[in-house]
Amino acid sequence: MITTKKTNQIDIAAHETNGEALRFVIEGMDCGDCARTVEKAVAALPGVKEASVNFASAQLSVTPSEGKQPDIEAAIERKVSEAGYRATPMQKRALLSETPFWRRERRALTTGIGTIAALAAFFLSLFGVSPWIVDSLFALAIVVSGFGFARAGLLAMRSRRADMNLLMSVAAIGAVALGDWGEAATVVLLFAFGGTLQAYTLEKTRGAIRSLMSLSPDTALVRRADATIGILVLRDIRLPIDEVQTGETVLVGSGERVPLDGVVLVGASSVDQSPITGESVPIDVGPGAGLFAGTINGAGALQIRTTRTANDTTLAHIIKMVEEAQARRAPSQQLVERFSAVYTPLVIAGAALVALAPPMLLAQPFADWFYRALVLLVVACPCALVISTPVSIVAAIGAATRRGVLIKGGATLEALGKVRAVAFDKTGTLTEGEPQVVSVRALYGDADNLLATAASVEARSEHPLARALMHAARSVPSGAGGEATDFVALPGLGAQAEVGGRTVYVGNARLFRGQGVSLDGASDVLNTLHAEGKTGVLVGSRDGVMGVIGLADKPRPDAKGAIDKLRRAGISYVAMLTGDNARTAAAIAQQVGVDDYFADLLPAEKVDAVRRLVERYGSVAMVGDGVNDAPALATASVGIAMGVAGTDAALEVADVALMSDDLSRLDYALLLSRQTLRVIKQNIAVSLGVKAMALALAVIGALPLWGAILADMGVSLLVTLNGMTLMGYGGRTTDE
Repeated sequence: MITTKKTNQIDIAAHETNGEALRFVIEGMDCGDCARTVEKAVAALPGVKEASVNFASAQLSVTPSEGKQPDIEAAIERKVSEAGYRATPMQKRALLSETPFWRRERRALTTGIGTIAALAAFFLSLFGVSPWIVDSLFALAIVVSGFGFARAGLLAMRSRRADMNLLMSVAAIGAVALGDWGEAATVVLLFAFGGTLQAYTLEKTRGAIRSLMSLSPDTALVRRADATIGILVLRDIRLPIDEVQTGETVLVGSGERVPLDGVVLVGASSVDQSPITGESVPIDVGPGAGLFAGTINGAGALQIRTTRTANDTTLAHIIKMVEEAQARRAPSQQLVERFSAVYTPLVIAGAALVALAPPMLLAQPFADWFYRALVLLVVACPCALVISTPVSIVAAIGAATRRGVLIKGGATLEALGKVRAVAFDKTGTLTEGEPQVVSVRALYGDADNLLATAASVEARSEHPLARALMHAARSVPSGAGGEATDFVALPGLGAQAEVGGRTVYVGNARLFRGQGVSLDGASDVLNTLHAEGKTGVLVGSRDGVMGVIGLADKPRPDAKGAIDKLRRAGISYVAMLTGDNARTAAAIAQQVGVDDYFADLLPAEKVDAVRRLVERYGSVAMVGDGVNDAPALATASVGIAMGVAGTDAALEVADVALMSDDLSRLDYALLLSRQTLRVIKQNIAVSLGVKAMALALAVIGALPLWGAILADMGVSLLVTLNGMTLMGYGGRTTDE
């Protein structure tokens, strides 16, 4: 059980750790080895059942053992501190965004002091000052700048692991043993400076969650009834958002952020929804309009009725999804980690062989070969290689999130970059999803009664056609049609209900044929509607068809342009899947410009169609509304749900969620994923190339110890910076 209260606008949680996971932000990690060191150290604590560190998002998740552990958080923070890092509970992470990096990162200060001491030693040596003074200053630089990673290396050794901190510590101690204090200080300072700079750059890529967290204000101005003086008075009280309940009235002033999801009660304004949907143009809102937490109110004052609590807002769901996405490893990342697990022990064994074999077998000078072995130890660290993939993926996911595209992890990002065919659902995806009744043809009886009966049957359905029928039936005189009971939805066919003591069906021709009902008299009407690109809905019972209602749904204005962009982005095949009839599907397909269409499909048949496309093209994306098309989305290589802001089910179902109804986001998502794959390949190639060259130079004695450090940290910084370029990727359109 976790109870939360507000203190100084920062969430402070009082944990009774009855088996629930505790989560922390870890500061100071700049390599995969650092993450593994923290993970093993925390996992060894009494009262900890399981510990897992996600290096990409710098987060630690701890599952305590069964039973109450009142001091477990403090014990975790102490253990992480002993390892040379800092753990901050997730509830306090707002504090991290308020404190500048250089004040939080202790290595910045220690590296600065060490650099001053080393520079002083260097200049004093030029003027012939006593060597013991010079060496003492170098020693001061080594101790001050190297204490942190030496402590972390010792912890890694206790865990029977050889991480970068341990390797650097051994290299520095080895240089001191050889009497080269200056080179030992250079090694330590290069490593400390590189680690600090790399931690800073990684901090930038991990900023997506913290920037999302800052979107929602900490307090809300709530209008509540107060009867303390014996008279019921409405008072405006500013409260922490955690204390605001569903259904309360909240006031949002001009230029303020909306604190919670809600519906406008009073007022009119324009609202910037770009933090949630990525849509740059503000939308006009008035009474009845829905609002998302974190969006920005324009010039007008609004009163809203809250529809969700702070932990359940759309923004909260997005934050959770992005956190989970950052924790999911991409296939390339998993491959690199497996390679590194084998590579490092082999190089360490090789270093031992280099240090001992030539002196023992060939009577070579031990100091010379020991020095080469130290260089090999430094080269043994696969830090640049391990970091090359996660930093790129985290940067790409953050960039996409800011533009209203939620990508669920590195595996999805890689899969999206390989897509060569796209299948679209029709209604609500390629069309506007707001069909309108354009004709009502009663074969017998009254047209108003026909429309009212159909609306009664569909009253409990969420299908767009059902909404259109109910909207049109508002103009029908009351009393027509009758009340419907025992409603049953028939996916892909229509619906049925009891009306006036008989079962009435509302749906397509397949539904009526399946019930053995003759379509005599209705077929000509259906054919005429279908030829015009309209949808015909039959209404009737087992006794026969009562009439036909014609509906029309227009293609989205941007549908054809979006499909053209997909083709220019490398998509070779675009199909449309629909449960509508073939002639209506053909008319829509021609207007939007798809290559092919599949009509009259039941939900299971949509799944079969997607499966056949996957067999044919290898990697297929399915684009739908995320709820009705859930089976097809799950079958595709990548399931993409669009227009899902505020729809929890859609966020859960899809691999990629487009928060706005903007088809052009597909083009951006594809371009971003392919650019990410290119960056990852570049990073891996550079890491392996430099590592191979450094190994060769180390063996022949042509690479000094400081050069090995410079090469390793330099490449680590290079791949980090290259990955960070994805943070600003704006999706160069295929028109350019």
